[in-house]
Amino acid sequence: MSLMGVDTGTTGVKAVVFNDEGEILGQSYHEYPLIYPGPAGWVELDAEQIWEATKAAISEAVAQAGKRDPVEAIAVSSMSETVVPVDANGRTLMNAIANLDTRPVRQARQLEETLGQWRVFSLTGHPIHPMYTVPKLMWLKEERPEIFAKTWKFLCIQDFVSFRLGAKDPAIDWSMASRTMGFDVVQKGWCREVLEAAGIDEGMLPRPMPSGEPIGTIDPKVAEETSLSTKAVIATGGHDQPCGCLGSGVVKGGVAMDAIGTVDCITVAMAQPVLNETMLRNNFCCYPHVAEDLYVTVTWSWTGGILLRWYRDKFANEEKSVAERMGIDVYDLIVAQASRRPTNIFVLPHFTPTTGTPWMDTKSKGVIAGLTIGTTRNEIVRALLEGVNYEMRLNLELLKEAGVTVHEVRAIGGGAKSKFWLQLKANMFGTPVVSLHVSEAACFGAAIAAGKAVGKWKSMREAADKLVRVKEVFEPEPKEVELYNERFAIYRDLYPTIKEWLHRIHRLASS
Repeated sequence: MSLMGVDTGTTGVKAVVFNDEGEILGQSYHEYPLIYPGPAGWVELDAEQIWEATKAAISEAVAQAGKRDPVEAIAVSSMSETVVPVDANGRTLMNAIANLDTRPVRQARQLEETLGQWRVFSLTGHPIHPMYTVPKLMWLKEERPEIFAKTWKFLCIQDFVSFRLGAKDPAIDWSMASRTMGFDVVQKGWCREVLEAAGIDEGMLPRPMPSGEPIGTIDPKVAEETSLSTKAVIATGGHDQPCGCLGSGVVKGGVAMDAIGTVDCITVAMAQPVLNETMLRNNFCCYPHVAEDLYVTVTWSWTGGILLRWYRDKFANEEKSVAERMGIDVYDLIVAQASRRPTNIFVLPHFTPTTGTPWMDTKSKGVIAGLTIGTTRNEIVRALLEGVNYEMRLNLELLKEAGVTVHEVRAIGGGAKSKFWLQLKANMFGTPVVSLHVSEAACFGAAIAAGKAVGKWKSMREAADKLVRVKEVFEPEPKEVELYNERFAIYRDLYPTIKEWLHRIHRLASS
């Protein structure tokens, strides 16, 4: 019997069927669009589109895997913070407010005035910020009271998809519950102090559970649409980053996972919670891993692969046509054009409504600095990749100051398939970067959680130690490390130097 992991990301969903040895039997991917419905900072997703894309991906993966090894259990990994209200009949009442959305600035400020940053961080492991789910729910209560009044449950995408699959009593795992900013990460239950301050009834949220627990079986109608068995067990999965950690074998301290997808996100495993002033000052969170008795911290840039997607859609029409004719991935073609040498161009990758860590700035803007009349397209492509990696290196440096040191990075996601990209990261981080036999580790981690729910292994760590295999190690190249050390010293000053100027541009865009 096989296992399925489903990963619902910001712009698309993957479904992968694995056998007991961790080998892929079938897989599929479907995209869905981000929706920009109003003022700057508003970003939504159509949860019904996500559900239809998820069913299509599951169906195609099951068909590809064939009937010899039917799916025994399924679990969902998903993006965080995104929330959709559903009524008592399970119908969505509006678009999901996406993780990228920062509309509840006033509500976040209200929480800070009521409880204070340190109090909320010490309880929930997350600095107060409008991107988290709790401020979004406060906004809904104030600005859309008619929808709030009709809501039965507020669901994140992991628990929404599990609910639609057949888990009729909505459940959310500890890692995803933490990303709402309303979960006590030490006591591991909904944080009444924060929810009361926000005016949110705990009963409107799904029940929190550890990852890898059975929560239902496949609904007959869904089984008919996807070819899953009605006997297949639905298990609690997890936030995509800790799921990816599990699927890449990051189940001990000092090892990190770099998920190179739409978002570039580095997640570090820790033996115990680290909740100190340095973590708070740099907006680093701390919350339960999906693997037992571990915690994680997450650093990210919202512009990972989404920056290449922007380049693809705005400037790479020729490459899209060539890739279509040749039957190859357009991103492979774009990255192949990147300059072979470090550039003198500095990209501040703040192209989305909010930056990632450490700044969490809703008013910053993207910058491309150092252009000359001789700048080539090849240099621009490399500079885009460099900009994201400079931002991620900054996060690693600040984590070290907080007492969290990384000595190995394990790469997953679409970008992990590019040797060029991984060698670039090794050189820019000055740290070995490892590729794995299964690059879609978030789906793999969800599948491991599904396997635990049906008793295939005693613990998540046991499964990771048994199944995760290293494919290739990219060691830092000393000459390039030296060049990037010199350039990083310049990059580190870029945002602090022009922050106020960028905020002035934001005021123009908001007027």
